[in-house]
Formats: sequence, structure tokens, C-alpha cells
Amino acid sequence: MTKKDDGGIRTGKESSKSLKYAQEVKSTSDRPERPGRSLATTSHDVIKQWAERRDAKPATVEGTEHGDHLGVLRLDFPGYGGASLKHVSWDEWFDTFDQRGLNFIYQEETSDGKPSNFFQLENPNREDA
Repeated sequence: MTKKDDGGIRTGKESSKSLKYAQEVKSTSDRPERPGRSLATTSHDVIKQWAERRDAKPATVEGTEHGDHLGVLRLDFPGYGGASLKHVSWDEWFDTFDQRGLNFIYQEETSDGKPSNFFQLENPNREDA
């Protein structure tokens, strides 16, 4: 899977309702239509900026690797007990993100305006669902 240069979401037969109803974000200048809005992107810049504003680091779950390939992707937020997480570079994280054809579904803030750390990674074409 190659990087989607436009940041647009990937769709497929396994696309979730969350993805269907999410606002597509292609640029760091895009803003949610309203507080609490679910957002979705494949833009590396958007994802990295969102994570860095929350001091989150790119990570993988230790023990889930496949040979030389990263295992389960995560973001490690300070204070959330990421003991089973291994920090990786953004390049490694994004290479795996793109190879797996993932979407990043997230929130900027909750519906009451508080900052949100909610995110999920989704593969709309997974064969092993």
C-alpha cells in the first residue's frame, strides 16, 4: 500500500460506520465542523501534529512483531501506563500505517469542548475481520 498523498480516507468492504460518518480531514488547516465530531485522515502531518499536541509518541505493542515488521500500532500518551509499548520512529510507524492501508479515526475534542485523546486505527480492507 502506498501513502495517500492527499490525506484522504481509504474505503473498502470492511469500512466501519465510524468511518462512514466521520468528517474527512486532509490538511492540518482543516477544522472539525463541531465539537465532538469524529474525524478521519491518512495525512501523516495531521496525525503527527495531533499526537504531538498531546505529547503522544509513536509506538508498537511489544511481542506483536512479525519478524522485522512492527506489530500492533499504538500511540503512547504520558500518564497512561504504556509499559507494554515500545517507542518507534515516526517513519517506521507511518511505513507500517501505509503498508496496512489504515485510516486514523480521531477526535480533537469531546462534545463538551474538552481535549480528546480518542483515536482508533482501522483497515477498511482487512481480510481477517
